[in-house]
Amino acid sequence: MKFDERAVGRLHYLEARPPASARPRGALVLLHAFPLSARMWEPQFGLADRGWRIIAPEFAMDAVRLNATATSVTMDTYAGEVIDLLDALHVEDAVVAGCSMGGYLAFALYRRAPNYIRGLLLADTRAQADAPEALESRKKMLQLVADKGTPAVVDEMVPKLLGETTRKTRPEVVDRLKSIALSTSADAVAGMIRALMTRQDAMAVLSSIHFPTLIVVGDEDTLTPPAMSEQMHKAIAGSELAVLPKAGHLPNLEDSQNFNEVVARFLDHRI
Repeated sequence: MKFDERAVGRLHYLEARPPASARPRGALVLLHAFPLSARMWEPQFGLADRGWRIIAPEFAMDAVRLNATATSVTMDTYAGEVIDLLDALHVEDAVVAGCSMGGYLAFALYRRAPNYIRGLLLADTRAQADAPEALESRKKMLQLVADKGTPAVVDEMVPKLLGETTRKTRPEVVDRLKSIALSTSADAVAGMIRALMTRQDAMAVLSSIHFPTLIVVGDEDTLTPPAMSEQMHKAIAGSELAVLPKAGHLPNLEDSQNFNEVVARFLDHRI
């Protein structure tokens, strides 16, 4: 699917527009995972053919382009960038999809500006903030990226991001994931880690979400296991839950056909 690389102010983004023959459905904003970039969503850009204007903000950027020091980057920083982008593009509301870190960002956006969201897709994410042991792991990763750069983080993260089936039988997905992650600068990786560490717990806001919500998780996800998605599903009234077989933390890449079918059904019937 053809897409364009664009920028509004400080924020870069990828965009795929629907063909003139398609009935306009509105905007679908895709928020990427750590330590990746907006390119992780390329398999989903084909949803533009169904009438959706795909907008994928790029948070894998260095601190200079973000106009902030690495130590100041938070989920609210990223949420503010999304709001500014939507305003600049004259998008009044959108279906917002977030995978992993992108889900945390979606919660931050909801807290700040719920009127921008008409539907929500939460993929392989959780509402809880980091537990103490998780914070310690992130501190170690901050030191790792400072000492050895992005490749060391990629080596550590890839086995955790992909399910066992993908690691054993989908070498092209493994290679694609590594390619996307290795293109992320060390400054960007550090900034994203700090945003992850300081994010707010979102458990208390789940019951206040009243727009259509789809929760997707791979059944081989060990970072945010299906039980966490089930917990969100129970807390968000009227939400849908889809557990995708033989996929890990990134089902949109690992089994894009199944993922896209689930998302398309949700968009067609609930939005």
